[in-house]
Amino acid sequence: QVQFVESGGGSVRPGGSLTLSCAASESISHRYTVDWYRQAPGKAREVVARISAGGRIYYRDSVEGRFTISRDNAKNTVYLQMNNLKPEDTAVYYCNTPEQYRGYWGQGTQVTVSS
Repeated sequence: QVQFVESGGGSVRPGGSLTLSCAASESISHRYTVDWYRQAPGKAREVVARISAGGRIYYRDSVEGRFTISRDNAKNTVYLQMNNLKPEDTAVYYCNTPEQYRGYWGQGTQVTVSS
């Protein structure tokens, strides 16, 4: 089982930016698809971005053009750069691989967007 540690969250005003980091406990080079998820209070967890082992990228429509997912395999880390943040982006953000999403979740990192 690979473990992920999310970091980089915080509080920001609408229109601000944050970059989240997802540090994996082992090599992810060409091995894992990694997703960023978020869960707002009272809502189900939803995927916001995905980067496959081959580098293919997916974004949820509501974040398209504002968020950028990337991976640095040498550092075993996946990033989520978030620009032009909106209040509706407020949530706990998690990263995980679909290979183990039924059995493992990290602590996540809180993102709060408010004026």
